[in-house]
Amino acid sequence: MSAVGRASLTYAFDAYCAWCYGFGPALRAFAEENAHRIRLGVVPAGLYTGPRTLPVSAYPALPAERGTVTRLTGVTFGTGYDRALAQGTTVLDSTAAAAGLAALRAQPGVGALDAVEAVQRAWFVDGRGLSDPEVYRDIADELGLDADAVTTAYGATAGRVKARAGFRALRRLRVLSYPTLLLDTAHGADQMGGAASTAASLTAALDQRLTATVPQAPFHDLPLRGEPS
Repeated sequence: MSAVGRASLTYAFDAYCAWCYGFGPALRAFAEENAHRIRLGVVPAGLYTGPRTLPVSAYPALPAERGTVTRLTGVTFGTGYDRALAQGTTVLDSTAAAAGLAALRAQPGVGALDAVEAVQRAWFVDGRGLSDPEVYRDIADELGLDADAVTTAYGATAGRVKARAGFRALRRLRVLSYPTLLLDTAHGADQMGGAASTAASLTAALDQRLTATVPQAPFHDLPLRGEPS
């Protein structure tokens, strides 16, 4: 199937969202199984922005959430993440994380899910805060990208401008929880599945919706209206 004929989906996630980390393997399997008929876009969300940009210690429920995510999705968290939770000093800043992802994705040859997974491993496995430019230098090396170009892009304002535009776009769609997978249709964005979905259940949901909907261009490829942050 040509790119024009593929269904367009948008994945709304936050790099600091444990449920998004847990959803990652199912999403990866779904995307690979359906690569011939879908186009998948990724839009970071602003889970920790504004007054919520606080140290880990301000969120005492995160250790318990870690256990629940593992139990329901099977993903494992690293000792670095456990150490970061115990220390409690890392500031959760979704804007910085989204800017880092934008810097990685601006380089040629990097897949969206590859970049997302690498950023999430840095936090949920290694416990490295996603405001550190060295995190993106190391990810660039891991993915075979130009590390200097990535860190330069991370330090520029364009990545944060793009991140905030994505946050606003998701608010306009009333996406308030993550992870959220949206099928873009002629009638609007249709949510598919949830954090504990499997690749098989996502494929079944796609099959069901494609018989009843007509895909359209994904919202992340459309011009975004200027709105105040």
